[in-house]
Amino acid sequence: MELTGAQIFLECLKKEGVDVVFGFPGGAVLDIYNELPNYPFKHILVRHEQGAIHAADGYARATGEAGVCLVTSGPGATNTVTGIATAYMDSIPVVIFTGQVPTPLIGNDAFQEVDIVGITRPCTKHNYLVKDIKDLAYTVRQAFYLARSGRPGPVLVDLPKDVMQQKVEFVWPEDVTLRSYNPNLKPHTRQIKKVAQLIEKAERPLIYAGGGVISSGAEDELTWLARSLNIPVTATLMGLGAFPGDDSLFLGMLGMHGTYAANMAINNADLVLAIGARFDDRVTGKVDTFAPKATLVHIDIDPTSIQKNVAVHVPLVADCKSALSALKSEMEPNLDSVDWEMSHAVWVRQVQEWADLHPLRYKKGSKLIKPQYVVEKIYEISEGDAIIATEVGQNQMWAAQFYKYKRSKTFLSSGGLGTMGYGFPAAIGAQMAFPDKLVVNIAGDGSIQMNIQEMMTAVCNNLPVKIVILNNGYLGMVRQWQELFYDRNYSETCMDAQPDFVKLAEAYGAAGFRVTEEKDVEPVLKEAFALNKPVIVDVRVDPEENVYPMVPAGASLTDMLLV
Repeated sequence: MELTGAQIFLECLKKEGVDVVFGFPGGAVLDIYNELPNYPFKHILVRHEQGAIHAADGYARATGEAGVCLVTSGPGATNTVTGIATAYMDSIPVVIFTGQVPTPLIGNDAFQEVDIVGITRPCTKHNYLVKDIKDLAYTVRQAFYLARSGRPGPVLVDLPKDVMQQKVEFVWPEDVTLRSYNPNLKPHTRQIKKVAQLIEKAERPLIYAGGGVISSGAEDELTWLARSLNIPVTATLMGLGAFPGDDSLFLGMLGMHGTYAANMAINNADLVLAIGARFDDRVTGKVDTFAPKATLVHIDIDPTSIQKNVAVHVPLVADCKSALSALKSEMEPNLDSVDWEMSHAVWVRQVQEWADLHPLRYKKGSKLIKPQYVVEKIYEISEGDAIIATEVGQNQMWAAQFYKYKRSKTFLSSGGLGTMGYGFPAAIGAQMAFPDKLVVNIAGDGSIQMNIQEMMTAVCNNLPVKIVILNNGYLGMVRQWQELFYDRNYSETCMDAQPDFVKLAEAYGAAGFRVTEEKDVEPVLKEAFALNKPVIVDVRVDPEENVYPMVPAGASLTDMLLV
């Protein structure tokens, strides 16, 4: 049976198990939108294409499945670029479909034509321009396969309008084979044995977990390793939730705004197991002084990430889940021959002393509301069972520090790119995936205004996302740097000219609350969370509160500025 390109495209999405598409129509994709009502997908009409890509990203992070974004050509396509780069930096599986002008017009500067394949080449795992309708089904199949497999990432498919209008017999390709793309999933046996031997000899081992643990589904294996062998765990921003945040072995996040215990532990460990992490500069601080006493083991599915930023002693190219399963099988037969609790007791006690000496804290007693207190109350009220999406800046760091993530896929944040405006549409994507869960966007007054138009998307689709604005009247993280390193020259960081967020929420058909006193934080949050509709809670917090600990740029992790 012959189908149009638009029909073939939608049949492919159905075969791939897609249930939600985040998009915005335009001339180049009208044929697709004309057929869309005939298919079982839920289409979420956003108010800006950046909202579409971030929502697809949030959906992917919350579910572990590929998010799907559909936009038109030209500005519709270019409006997704920031979100594509966000997903690329954080290894998130998103498939972006962009409309394109008819193939005879490509290269002629036609109306709403851009070379989106060329533009996104540096920030996609791969991208395609479909010039022949006969290649369409296999290209879509490849796109989903690439986005989901190996090190996940965004894949873009550019769809010319004439290809969507042509007809051909639809043949679904069951198998995908790419000669040049064969991710190495299984670990080398010899390397696994070497890691096991290092663990057996180590006196001060530390697990450093990244987002790769979550994307590979290796949380159970990581938890078994840590608990069975009594090894402390620290995590990157992307790795939060990979290990239960309320476990006594968990030290919190490490790096620039990491905990004192985590940064001291990695500086004194004799063995570091880096699992699904990439030694980002925000984690390592001054590379020359990072983990100076440790043998470094690096487990990662992406061979280009190994030895890229930090020289490691034992590289292990494999899927994290596969590698940790193999390590478990290697160590489990001898588990009873060693008293692991006693073996690492002195080390665990030392790490706990560091945690007790300088816990995460903030100065209380002020009449001003402390933002950390608000995050603590969100955690208490939600009992740690919410999905938290953040914007970027101080709000992001306080959400990472003061909310304990007991499960993976419950912390959604732009890590590598640091994209302001990410959190709210990402929360919409997560709420779409889990309509009955509490989804909270912890935001700043600067970031929330970047994609506030998506409030209409939330209201129209009955998505009860809760936005809690830690409103300090500044671009807070930039102001903090200006305070500490630029003699308090607050150049262009004051945000005191801002809308009435309560009235703004009401104008969209949402609910709005304002909190100016600490005593009202808990009751207002409880009331807001109980409402079955989108809510903005505007909390006026201490305008000059800083995020601590803080490691200045270029300094060693032990050179922390503390409260």
